Amino acid sequence: MIEVKGLTKYYGPKMAIENVTFEVEKGEILGFLGPNAAGKTTTMRIITCFLPATSGTAKVAGYDIFDSSREVRRRIGYLPEHPPLYDDMSVDYYLDFVATIKDVDARMKSKRIADVLERCGLMEVRGEIIGRLSKGYRQRVGLAQALVHDPEVLVLDEPTIGLDPKQIIEVRRLIKELGGDHTVILSTHILPEVGMTCGRVVIINEGRISAVGTPEVLTGKLKDSETIRVELTGPRDEVVKILKGVEGVKKVQAGPARADDRRLILQVESEQGKDVSKDLASAIVHHGWDLHELRPVDMTLEEVFLKLTTKEEGTV
Repeated sequence: MIEVKGLTKYYGPKMAIENVTFEVEKGEILGFLGPNAAGKTTTMRIITCFLPATSGTAKVAGYDIFDSSREVRRRIGYLPEHPPLYDDMSVDYYLDFVATIKDVDARMKSKRIADVLERCGLMEVRGEIIGRLSKGYRQRVGLAQALVHDPEVLVLDEPTIGLDPKQIIEVRRLIKELGGDHTVILSTHILPEVGMTCGRVVIINEGRISAVGTPEVLTGKLKDSETIRVELTGPRDEVVKILKGVEGVKKVQAGPARADDRRLILQVESEQGKDVSKDLASAIVHHGWDLHELRPVDMTLEEVFLKLTTKEEGTV
């Protein structure tokens, strides 16, 4: 549905993005993740035909953003970081105006407006002047204008900025519901946003793509060891010594024992690709210690993100 190849943008001598390449499948929700000033917004503006690229190209639903920009815009709903709202219009009048300029069929206009008012939680303020609304409601109006023409593709740049926790949950739920019927690119620097809504992630840092894939795939490529969480009851020093002696174990970290029952929580790191769970359990049982828990621990999305954005080169 979306093909981005070699997009590069310079502002004079300053590079904003360089050789940005990725694809988004039909019905997919893709997280476009990166720190502030990484190039997320520049990329979104080029894809949505708001900004020309220095080089490279992109296609949306088979249409080239340079040769067929009008057709691309017909198929995209765009929520920029700061929604383009008219403060002197009421919510329903503004959505009627947007639907008109987006060529929504006059016979379907009222239904489309009612639908987005309902989906975006705007029914109770539909007659209110936009300039009098809270930032959270203004953000919802911005999302509604992106949806009013029922586009094939949604590009959402920081969609939950300014929302309270309840509104954030509602918007995340709405984005997940939109997947399948719509192809969604969700641009954000908020990690939970991606983890809770997206099936695949593009990480951009300093204008260049650092990684593309599911969190699970990225974790598998980046980690250089396996980690196992072990909880047991036993003498701390002896437990650490014995577990360090298990073949394949690289490191054992033990927290302080609980004062009441000597229960320990340990992080055991082993060689990548080597499962030492069975040998750990055997050693623990052999020494007569009570084993309460033994389970693998995966890298979090936060750890993946930090590893890719805090080193100079982190291509995967």
